[in-house]
Amino acid sequence: MVLVVKWRPTSLTLAGCPPLLRHPLTDREYHTLADGVMEYLEHTLEEIGEEANINGFDVVVAAGVLNLSLGDMGTYVINKQPPNKQIWLSSPISGPKRFDYVPGTKHWTYLRTGERLADLLSAELSAHLKQEIRLSEDI
Repeated sequence: MVLVVKWRPTSLTLAGCPPLLRHPLTDREYHTLADGVMEYLEHTLEEIGEEANINGFDVVVAAGVLNLSLGDMGTYVINKQPPNKQIWLSSPISGPKRFDYVPGTKHWTYLRTGERLADLLSAELSAHLKQEIRLSEDI
């Protein structure tokens, strides 16, 4: 059995996500948006780490890849993927995910489930750190 899926950019919706635009982000738009998210995450996670009492908590950014170590609880890896115009996340809890920018919502969204990057990280970090973490809804 072969499943054929036709892609219609003006009507494609996945897991309740709004329709994707006909015209994808330009390279410049992608880099501006993704760089802003990466910088926000770096600074915010460093601030969280200063307040958290977790042995091994560390935020390291090298070559555009953000590594968030939570000691024995695992490591998150977040990086840009310019060829796909995505942000990739590897989570010790939920595994790998690829987030696309959805202009209609102005959020980075995992299109398979409709889950937003900020919501996923907020929920998982809250569980790990046993305190409420609310990342900006602007990412």
